Amino acid sequence: MPSTGPTREVLDWLNRNGWFPGRDIGDSARDLIQVRLKDAEAQGFPLEAVEAAVHVIRTYGLLSLEHPRASDSAFETEPTGGYDGDAREIAEMAANLGVPLFPVGFESSELGIILVDKFGRWFLLHHTGGYFLGEDAYDAFSRFITNAETPDAEDFFV
Repeated sequence: MPSTGPTREVLDWLNRNGWFPGRDIGDSARDLIQVRLKDAEAQGFPLEAVEAAVHVIRTYGLLSLEHPRASDSAFETEPTGGYDGDAREIAEMAANLGVPLFPVGFESSELGIILVDKFGRWFLLHHTGGYFLGEDAYDAFSRFITNAETPDAEDFFV
């Protein structure tokens, strides 16, 4: 169930990490998305820049959203972060979910790729598998800063 909005804790955390209401990185978002699209195409697994992911990149892109109690962990909202072969793994996860996914960043401590689907749901592609991060950005942020459980993405496969 989608969150109704950010909690005070999430808003304070976002503000401490450089976000502010109305933030929009504009053309930088377009450039980052183009880099990621070209990379995926070069890997032979084209991705689709879904609108929900584009919104996340425009709003939170290029921020390092540090975990409040784990200095080695952050959501790095840099969609070009990844590794060789990641486009194939993203495409496989998207096929299993039945919806397109697009990278919006990565988790810094273990380099899992943060993905957003066309519905705005957040997932993590980690070397140990796929995980559900939240119904939307606020839910994902809240789960991240409170260390809430991250269910397997398989629970959402079609």
